[in-house]
Amino acid sequence: MKNDIIIEIKNVNKSYDTKPVVKNLSLNIKRGEFVTLLGPSGCGKTTTLRMIAGFEQPTSGTIYFNGVDITQLPPHKRNVNTVFQKYALFPHLTVFGNIAFGLKLKLVEDGEPTLNKKGQLVQKMRKLTKKEIVDKVNHALKMVDLEDYGHRSVNSLSGGQQQRVAIARALVNEPEVLLLDEPLGALDLKMRKDMQLELMSMHKKLGITFVYVTHDQEEALTMSDKIIVMKDGVVQQIGTPTKIYDEPANAFVADFIGESNILSGTMIKDFCVDISGHRFECVDKGFKHNEPIDVIIRPEDIRIVEPTADNCLVVAEVLSCVFKGDHYQVTALTFGDERNEIIIHDNVEVKVGDKIGLYIKPFDFHIMHKARLINTLEGEIYEEGVVEMCEGRFNCTSTLPEGTKVSIKVDFDDVELTDDEEDGTIGATVISSIYKGSYWQCIVRTDTYYDFFVDTDYEWLIGDRVGINIAPDKIILEAIPEPTEEVAND
Repeated sequence: MKNDIIIEIKNVNKSYDTKPVVKNLSLNIKRGEFVTLLGPSGCGKTTTLRMIAGFEQPTSGTIYFNGVDITQLPPHKRNVNTVFQKYALFPHLTVFGNIAFGLKLKLVEDGEPTLNKKGQLVQKMRKLTKKEIVDKVNHALKMVDLEDYGHRSVNSLSGGQQQRVAIARALVNEPEVLLLDEPLGALDLKMRKDMQLELMSMHKKLGITFVYVTHDQEEALTMSDKIIVMKDGVVQQIGTPTKIYDEPANAFVADFIGESNILSGTMIKDFCVDISGHRFECVDKGFKHNEPIDVIIRPEDIRIVEPTADNCLVVAEVLSCVFKGDHYQVTALTFGDERNEIIIHDNVEVKVGDKIGLYIKPFDFHIMHKARLINTLEGEIYEEGVVEMCEGRFNCTSTLPEGTKVSIKVDFDDVELTDDEEDGTIGATVISSIYKGSYWQCIVRTDTYYDFFVDTDYEWLIGDRVGINIAPDKIILEAIPEPTEEVAND
């Protein structure tokens, strides 16, 4: 229902200078939910949290709180509180003093509104009494299981205890929403796991809305009611942890959330997918016949069988077998038109070099549309045989005259990346790299913000600066028709 929504974000964009950080973000957060913004560094999740808190202003768009537009409202007037990764505790104050600090500055309504001399209705405000502050701080300490720590110096506390003090300081003001920006990032692994459980328990006990930011997939899957997966300032998928894991919306989500086999294939017809010459039964329909698609198979959904078994769908050669405690992780290379590397989680021990059969149930093939089939962009003929795109000049085979506006197409495997940016016609930054069984698919962003999809035999690391070259005969050009005089006049 509409009144269940406490935060509504509509068409929000945020840019720093000319760099877009959050792009056309729209989402709703329900009252009492534990919502996690999940994604890699630089995806826009912390910026989104800071816009909800009021520390950042959207470049455009609107943020509503309980149906009221708060887009321009300063942070101290919003009924939200934030816990940061760096707890920002005052080292010269005790635990009690840290939690009480904000209360000493807080003003509360004093009695009913009255009329002033001008006949205007005004509300008298007052500071909290000493007893009120003590009661509120003690209640907050109890909520985070630190009742006996009020007199202690914050410097004497462990990381987990300091984190709870930071949470108590945020909760003492009784916010309707608690915003948490990677609050467990400074803790060791064991303490992180313990604090995950504590935060979940605290959320149930308090019943208020938690909005949590993390890049840790396990953290998000463990604690959340709802996960919002972000990449490059854009929401990729919103759903429950189960939905996000079992039914990823695209290859990025599948790759980011847990381990996945991501392969290219062809949807032959409804309920039939081809992967490297092998046809498999699946439960998907509604795709075009012979449409290129991506196939996602979770390692735990693949069973090892005898190569001669009736249910063997494909035969593979074992490359490695590692015991992981509750399963063996097997890496195998399939036989077929193209040999794909597959990761399998099963309780069957096999040896390197063994030939094994693989079985996958039809509903464990997750079929999805490809994000893009070919790189398409616009440019202009600089001179005969040279096209300008992304502020670079590439040799081409076109004889179109200078100044002609052109549509440009380049296949993924025709984009050549160089280690040294200076060796390329233009420079770019690797923003994504996904292994697809027999090759890597990278996305590289030019300095003009065009994203080239690149199929390559080499793994490139996210954040790498690379050069881009394209052979002249691999650049497909088509002149863009000039607008007619009638259209131009319109």
